[in-house]
Amino acid sequence: MKFKKNISCADCQLKCDIYQALSERGEDFSIINPLHVYYDRHEYICKQGSSVTHAIYLVEGSAKLFIEGLNNRNIALYIMTPHSYIGLLSFFETPYYSYSVKALEDSHICMIDLDCIKKLYIENHGFLLKLNKAFGKSVSSILSKIITLNQKNIRGRIADSLLYLSKLYKNDTFKMLLSRKELGELSAISEENAVRLLGEFKREGIINVEGKMITILDKKLLEKISEVG
Repeated sequence: MKFKKNISCADCQLKCDIYQALSERGEDFSIINPLHVYYDRHEYICKQGSSVTHAIYLVEGSAKLFIEGLNNRNIALYIMTPHSYIGLLSFFETPYYSYSVKALEDSHICMIDLDCIKKLYIENHGFLLKLNKAFGKSVSSILSKIITLNQKNIRGRIADSLLYLSKLYKNDTFKMLLSRKELGELSAISEENAVRLLGEFKREGIINVEGKMITILDKKLLEKISEVG
């Protein structure tokens, strides 16, 4: 990881919710004092059990949020893309992360002191609504994952994951940033079953797999498998 401190919010192209909230109040941006961090692929952005010290905002790249289970059996809850708050579920509830976040590709994050976020949350109604919306989206993703894991068989789970990734990348053809093991974690199945099911779907003409590129050929059938799985 690499750190950069001297990046002005006024010069940032992103102009995130925090910047906008401070702009509306005419406040000094020096109170943000952001720390920009650049992560390589597979590096931990935050670790389950570590202390929550900052609000983290994903500027570029992508990351997976997952729970580290026993015997290295992890469950990936969802994928994060710009512009997302990382660790939103831990902002107010606990001083420690109850999950881990790891970069799926080279990624850039912005870290802001947590007290600044809490102050804005209490004093700025517009910012409160935006943060609550982001929080609700995270909770909705987790609830959807619980339903999938509880009610669907392994074919339904892998179909659900492929549809999720297609929606995330807004295309039926996408580059798989997840390894086969990570795809298994997203579907709560073993790596071996993930590889086997991808092969089955390919032979059945539902998808095409060329290296890391996946194309959904029969989306209606894949949706049906997800639905009845």
